Amino acid sequence: MRPERSGFALTGRSRVLDPRTHAVRPDIADVRLADRVFAPHYAAPLRRTLLREAVLRETRERTAAPLATLSAGAAFDLLDLTGGVAWGIAVENGMVGYLDADAVQPQ
Repeated sequence: MRPERSGFALTGRSRVLDPRTHAVRPDIADVRLADRVFAPHYAAPLRRTLLREAVLRETRERTAAPLATLSAGAAFDLLDLTGGVAWGIAVENGMVGYLDADAVQPQ
């Protein structure tokens, strides 16, 4: 009889995913990527709507390179909301980035 397993083993090589199209950071990842990446925390995306036009940025700094301009009413999968900055996925184009939290519709 085999002893009961108390955990699991990671096998195979780690895969590096493009952070512009895969919601993964060193501290958190989209739960939908759990089968492909290890992260200290996983977040389930919360579908939100943008209240106004917003610039999706590469990093959380306001001076960061813009990735896209999102229209008011666009869908956004919110994964993290910290310090007035939202991180998540622009649903229409699949880009991952940061935008001002006040552009995101509250729950």
